[in-house]
Amino acid sequence: MFDPVEKLKEYIRHASISTDPSAREGMRGAREFVSGLLGGLGFAVEAVPTALHPVIWAQRGGDPSWPHVVIYGHYDVQPADPLNLWQTPPFEPTIRGNRLYGRGAADNKGPLLANIAAVAQLLEKDPRLPLRITFLIEGEEEMGSPSFPAFLEKYQDKLREADFVFLSDTALPNEQQVVITCGLRGLTLFDLHVIGAKGDLHSGLHGGVMRNPIQALAEICATLHTPDGRVNVPGFYDDVREVEPWERAELAKLGGDAAAYAKFLGIEAFHTPPGYTPFEAIRFQPTLEFNGIGGGYQGEGTKTVIPSRAFAKISCRLVPNQQPARIKELVIAAIRARAPQDVKLEFVDQHQGDPYIVVPPGRPNTPPDQSPVLARAFRAADAAVTEVWGRPPLYLREGGSVPIIADIKRVTGLDSVMFGLFLPEDNLHAPNESFNLDVMRKGSETIAKILAAVAAGRR
Repeated sequence: MFDPVEKLKEYIRHASISTDPSAREGMRGAREFVSGLLGGLGFAVEAVPTALHPVIWAQRGGDPSWPHVVIYGHYDVQPADPLNLWQTPPFEPTIRGNRLYGRGAADNKGPLLANIAAVAQLLEKDPRLPLRITFLIEGEEEMGSPSFPAFLEKYQDKLREADFVFLSDTALPNEQQVVITCGLRGLTLFDLHVIGAKGDLHSGLHGGVMRNPIQALAEICATLHTPDGRVNVPGFYDDVREVEPWERAELAKLGGDAAAYAKFLGIEAFHTPPGYTPFEAIRFQPTLEFNGIGGGYQGEGTKTVIPSRAFAKISCRLVPNQQPARIKELVIAAIRARAPQDVKLEFVDQHQGDPYIVVPPGRPNTPPDQSPVLARAFRAADAAVTEVWGRPPLYLREGGSVPIIADIKRVTGLDSVMFGLFLPEDNLHAPNESFNLDVMRKGSETIAKILAAVAAGRR
C-alpha cells in the first residue's frame, strides 16, 4: 500500500493552477498523477475533455445491488502569490512538526488523498468489497467550475445510478471536533463600474465642476448596509430559510470563544446582524461584501487627477432558499435607484452558485423519501467519527460555498455527505498553506470505516 504522506508530497509538486495558462504542465502532471493512483487500484480511468481542463472519471463497477458512492474532489489549486510571504517554496512540500506545507496541501490534494488512501486500504483488505465507487475529480473548482454543470448534464443518467456523493472539501472547527457539513452558502458575484468623464482630468483645471466617480461609488456602497449590519436591499431577506431549533442546538454544542475568535481575526469588535452571534452569522445568515475597490492613481506619491472610472467587486453569500439570479437583480436594482444621475453604471457578471442543504436522518424535517443508503452513510459517519476521534460529529451548515454540490443535486438528484478535513489554521488560498498530518491519518481511517459500513448492506 502506498504511503499517503509521500504521495501527497509528489502530488503537491505539480503546480496545478487552473487559472494560469502557463501552468498547463502542472495541470497535466497532477491529472496524470491522480489517474495513475486510481488506475493502480484497479479503477477504469478516463480523462473526460471539457472546454478547459478535463474531469477525471474513475469507476469501480460491480453487482447492481451493491451500494454506489461518488467521491468528489478537485486537482487544481489557487495561485501561490504573494510568493515572498511563503517560508518555503509553495510547490516544494516541506514537513514542519505535524504539518505538510505547500500550495494545495489542504485544498484539496490532502483531503482527496485521504479518500483515495481509505479506498486503497479497503480494497487491499477485501478486493471483492461489495461497493461500487466512482471518483469525479475536476480541474476547475478554483475558477468556479465553469465546465462542470455541462459535464453533469451530459453524464446525468450514469450518475443517477449512484446513491450519494462523498467529499472532503469542507472545514473542521478544530483538531478534536469533526463536523459533517449539511449546508453550504451559495453565492453571486458581479463588478460595478461607475463612469464619469470621457477620460481622466486634471483636478486643478476641472475639479469642482463634476462628480468624481470614486465619490459616487463610495456613496453607493455606503447605502447597501444599515448601521446595524443588515443588508439594505429591499427583498434581500424575503426567502431566507428559518434556522431550525436542532441546528441552533447543534451549534451550541460546538461552543466558541468570541473573544478568542476576535483575536484570531485581529479585530476589535464584531459587526453582525441583530440577534445573531458571530458563530451563527457565518453559518446561517446571507451577506453582501465588497471584495475589491479601486479607481484613479494607485502608484507612489501623488497624481492630482479626477479619474474617469471607479469600480467595486461585490459578492453575496446566500443561504438556503435564496436564488442567486434574483438576489443579483435585487442588488443591482438598488444600486441603480441610488446612483447619482450624473454618472453612468456598468455591471460585469461573474459566476454564481446555489446554496445547498441536506438534513441528516432522525431530524424533525428529514425528507420522508430520503435514500436509505444515504441515511446509512450518515449513521456510519456518526459511528466511525465517534470511534476514531473519541466524540461524535456535529451536523452544521458552513459559511463557505462549494457551488457544484448544489449543481449535482439539481441535475442528478444526489445528496452529499461532506466530511471536512481542513482546519482554520491551514491557510487555504493564502501563503504557507498546510495540512495537518494527524487529521489526514485519522480522516483516512474514518473514511475507510464509513465506506465499509455502507458496503455492508445492500441497496
